[in-house]
Amino acid sequence: MLTRRTLLLTGAGALLTRGATIRYREYSRCLPDYLAELARDAYERRNRAIAKLTNQGAIHEYQRWARETFWRLAGGEPDRTPLQTRTTGTFERGGYRVEKLIYESQPGLVIPANLYIPTRGTPPFPGVLFQMGHSLNGKAAEPYQKCCQGLARLGYVVLAFDPMGQGERTYYPGPGGVTTRLDSADEEHTVPGRQMLLVGDTATRMQVWDAVRSLDVLAAHPLVDKGRLASTGQSGGGTLTMLLAAVDDRLAAAAVSSGNTENVACADFHPPGSTDDAEQNLLYSGPAAFDRWDLLYPMAPKPMLVLASARDFFGTYSPTYLSSGREEFAKLGKAYSVLGAGGKLEWDETPTPHALSYYLRTRIYAFFERRLKGRDVESVVEPPVQPEADEVLFAGPTGNVVRDFGSKTPLSLTRERAAAMKTGPVDAGQLRKLLELDAPVPVQPVQVARVPSEAADIAAIGVPTAPRVYAPAWVFVPRKADAAAPVLLVVEPGGRNVRWREGGLYHQLAAEGVTVCAADVRGIGDLRPQVSAGNPQYTIPHATEDAYGWSSLIFGKPLVGQQTADLLAFVRSFEAMPATRGRRVMLAATGHVALAALFATVLEPKIARSYLVGLLPSYRGLLAREDYSVPTANFLPGVLRVTDIPDLLSPRVVQGTAWDLRGLLQFVRS
Repeated sequence: MLTRRTLLLTGAGALLTRGATIRYREYSRCLPDYLAELARDAYERRNRAIAKLTNQGAIHEYQRWARETFWRLAGGEPDRTPLQTRTTGTFERGGYRVEKLIYESQPGLVIPANLYIPTRGTPPFPGVLFQMGHSLNGKAAEPYQKCCQGLARLGYVVLAFDPMGQGERTYYPGPGGVTTRLDSADEEHTVPGRQMLLVGDTATRMQVWDAVRSLDVLAAHPLVDKGRLASTGQSGGGTLTMLLAAVDDRLAAAAVSSGNTENVACADFHPPGSTDDAEQNLLYSGPAAFDRWDLLYPMAPKPMLVLASARDFFGTYSPTYLSSGREEFAKLGKAYSVLGAGGKLEWDETPTPHALSYYLRTRIYAFFERRLKGRDVESVVEPPVQPEADEVLFAGPTGNVVRDFGSKTPLSLTRERAAAMKTGPVDAGQLRKLLELDAPVPVQPVQVARVPSEAADIAAIGVPTAPRVYAPAWVFVPRKADAAAPVLLVVEPGGRNVRWREGGLYHQLAAEGVTVCAADVRGIGDLRPQVSAGNPQYTIPHATEDAYGWSSLIFGKPLVGQQTADLLAFVRSFEAMPATRGRRVMLAATGHVALAALFATVLEPKIARSYLVGLLPSYRGLLAREDYSVPTANFLPGVLRVTDIPDLLSPRVVQGTAWDLRGLLQFVRS
């Protein structure tokens, strides 16, 4: 029996189901899912390779491959040049003295360092290269001084040097002339590190070569036992110890404390993965099935200690920091066992936050006592330590090597390399290779829905542009469209939703008879990536186009290349839609996505003309200034070896100044 309530509910149900059912994709998952597939592939290929390490010959071959692959990815092994070592000062404390040194890791690139020398005991002493975490004051940071002093009092010669962009090597000083004007020491690495990419160089190569040459200085000291050289460091210094372990056979032992012992391509990949500052991102390592733990394989079977803060998986690094580290430690442990040295690989953890705490320092002391001196000890009490004021440790009079010694900078070295490079036009094949474009996927646009508006119908479409990627767009089809008029493909940094509203730019163009396809490409608009699971302190800052730009480079797919591929797919899709089939295609872009539009224009003859507002004038011009605002997404490694933006311009490219109705109409009708 039908009651009044039943009738009301039946009527409500009818109202709810009237009209089309809209089924949008989760566009924010597209870029993460695309990279997750690349990560899964790299992880599986690497696991298959490691599974074959069942005999000593296979391990030795893998070690050789790891070292060669690292140098190839980093940009090549530099030549050794004169160190020009000088002592600029000295002071003495109880049980040790400190010599202040400068030397050149590359011609003109000055490294300031403190050499801690025991004044008790019998030389030759074991030598320890101490590498800094990302402290603004570099070697003067309090916990690092404590560790260096503690090691010296225990009978080790310790060389502590300032890494790129820290301490006396701050290259972007603020008003005070010492501390950086950038946001962090990480940015001191990354700002010039992006520029290095343009000439095929990396901050990774600079950092590891500074460590190699610093080890040269330490090994050459007459009081040091060259057969007992070691390296240690906390956080970024732990990571630099990993880099050094990959390339230098002289190390007899290594202690990695809270380094980035996390693979990017790992079992539980959280997009964009564990991206970090420039030197820690091993670019194009995904296609090579190479990852951070491969840095440690060349060290086997020599003693190695890996220390971790258990809190770092939610306090400092990505959610897979500990799970990936433990998994990879077990894999490396099997290789050590095959080499008959299972007991020489050690792991320890602290529950406390990310810092070179007392516990971690004492674990390092005990490890070196066992492995470099042969003492049967499990723990060592830290000797008395007393950190000095920063100025006491300065190798120069004012605390900046550029000002004090005329040092070159990472940027000046990049400019020198660029000056030796000549660029020119490239063919489509060369450009596709630079962009690392995937093979085009079959394009069949999916119309989600179509609704009328004031002067046009608005179609919501999705276009498959790459595996697991659907790029969304609004298509404004004027009711009084001119069949001979072109289709205008529009893309801008804010995404397709910025100007879609009634009275907005796209409606205005449609009212003038222009068919407009306003598209999103990977990294912008509705294709901005979602926030991955994990501590928001880490995951939210990494859910950005910039972090995904680094991740894309790690997996060998520059984000600007992915964005170019999206635009090319939209152009191909027009032939499959009745409203756009057979029409000329014109492309308009503004801001940093104008670069992808330029590349698409070069590669796709169907694009009759493009209108670009705010196009980056040139890659070479990026090297003319210290400060710039170009995102990582626009950096193309090695581009200045072959071409530059002016080489790609043609009469088909119009560089506009106005992103408004008048400017776009003039372009379409010209």
